[in-house]
Amino acid sequence: MSNEKRVRTLQGRVVSDKMDKTVVVLVERRVKHPLYGKVIRLSKKFHAHDEDNAYSVGDTVIISETRPISKTKAWKVTSLVEKARLV
Repeated sequence: MSNEKRVRTLQGRVVSDKMDKTVVVLVERRVKHPLYGKVIRLSKKFHAHDEDNAYSVGDTVIISETRPISKTKAWKVTSLVEKARLV
């Protein structure tokens, strides 16, 4: 049995990059309603650490759980899945 701790990862979309070294990532998940059975979308926003300010609004990223960095930040951006498409 290994002593490695499993790190939680989530995939989401960057919705704000106005803070220094921080991005806000919106993570959506689809859940079936317990009574009515309709599939609904639940979303939650996470503040994630972005050391180089490399990510911008619209980028799809993977974030992973880490030690608390500030009052609201306990996640860091691990990798870029898809760059935002300019319209």
